[in-house]
Amino acid sequence: MQLEVGQGTHTGMIRTGNEDSFFSDLPHGLFVVADGMGGHAAGEVASDMAVRILSDELRDAGDLADALARERVQQSLQRANLAIYQRTLTEVDKQGMGTTVCVLLLHDSQYLIGHVGDSRVYMLRDGALKQITKDHSYVQEQVDAGVLTPEQARYHPYSNVITRCVGANTEVQPDLYAGDVRRGDTFLVASDGLTGMVDDRRLQQLLQSRATAQRVVDALIAEANGRGGLDNITAIVVRIVALDEAAGAPGAPATDGRSGA
Repeated sequence: MQLEVGQGTHTGMIRTGNEDSFFSDLPHGLFVVADGMGGHAAGEVASDMAVRILSDELRDAGDLADALARERVQQSLQRANLAIYQRTLTEVDKQGMGTTVCVLLLHDSQYLIGHVGDSRVYMLRDGALKQITKDHSYVQEQVDAGVLTPEQARYHPYSNVITRCVGANTEVQPDLYAGDVRRGDTFLVASDGLTGMVDDRRLQQLLQSRATAQRVVDALIAEANGRGGLDNITAIVVRIVALDEAAGAPGAPATDGRSGA
């Protein structure tokens, strides 16, 4: 599988610090975005811990269609959850910290996603944009119940209230998503600092650009900032250039991004 990747993070226009973290390992097809919370730099600590644990444990996940790979992603998220939670018990200034997490794995024409919180993974295929993950949030529950429309949920005063995160309790149940990939597919892994500011229609337009993946990421971040930049913004764009294994991946080094990166 040959991939093209763009990635970036920005503090936004309002916040003074960046509590998002990300990791991108192109040769192993591993991409992680985490959006921390907790204040006093604790959110930055939580997201960084989650990214480091997942990047260490999932670099060689193997056959993504195998049930063992799904179990491995689930257990890695649960181990990150427990590590963060235990730290909140021993450090007073870290009490209440937690993080959202989206992890995307790509291998042998398959994708596997692990998800907790309201960071998101989208897939653009044949010009159509699909949100793969489903937010763990108050407004999503209201949408599911038919109380709110998706448009009302976007502007609801409680739109940033999440119902599940990594590190808040002793246990967490991640959602897992799996499927096939095709040449030409594009994945977006992003914190809600992007998706909360830029609607799906505009995301679709920007992701369809023929510019490099990195320039698309830069444009996404600029768009979110241009609409107010109310939160930290992090995005990874991954394009499936080829599925011929003989072509191989470009062999770019892994990159580890965190607040201030």
